[in-house]
Amino acid sequence: MSFERDFTDMAAGSVLVKFGRTHVLCTASIDEDVPRWMRGSGKGWVTAEYNMLPGSSPERIRRRVSGRDQEIQRLIGRSLRAVCDMSLLGEISIDVDCDVLQADGGTRTASICGGYVALHDAITRLGLATHPLTDFCAAVSVGVVDGECRLDLPYIEDSTAETDMNVVMNGSGEFIEVQGTAEGVAFSRDELNQLLDLADGGIAQIVAAQRQVLATPPAVRSARG
Repeated sequence: MSFERDFTDMAAGSVLVKFGRTHVLCTASIDEDVPRWMRGSGKGWVTAEYNMLPGSSPERIRRRVSGRDQEIQRLIGRSLRAVCDMSLLGEISIDVDCDVLQADGGTRTASICGGYVALHDAITRLGLATHPLTDFCAAVSVGVVDGECRLDLPYIEDSTAETDMNVVMNGSGEFIEVQGTAEGVAFSRDELNQLLDLADGGIAQIVAAQRQVLATPPAVRSARG
């Protein structure tokens, strides 16, 4: 697991996040406007887009936004907004783009983890009096494979898992979102508790890595280009 900050120079915040063989480029861009329905509210907005690029998987991905992509980008946006005080952001929007360069499972959870770091750097460069991010935000996949609860599933495990789950939490150990599905074999309450405990421990490690990376402020430059 690694976070390479300022992987690109043009966006206000950018991070190349790697979870094993899953690599996602996350960029955060400032828009000096908010959605029409928010104008005059004094509040800002954070949204996300997600794409798997051609060549990111063995079969070429077409350049289009699928229903799956839309569901994932809504998840990313919800997760990041859960730790952002929009009233402190002011009437600007921040677009977090998550482009999967290489996929080996867990692309949505890696996108949330890297998207948070990119968002943090973009907001830091705005130089606001109070930082709008109220906590850390991270996510990880868990699942039941061959009757065993496992953490951070690669594709070979994810594709055969009896239960597949994505968990998003903040740095205080509270849940933001839990997505869990049984694939043919129902899971028990005991397995659910085991999966949540696994996710809790994994996310604590991810947050520790985010905290270490963000302990150093981003290089000084304008967030607005």
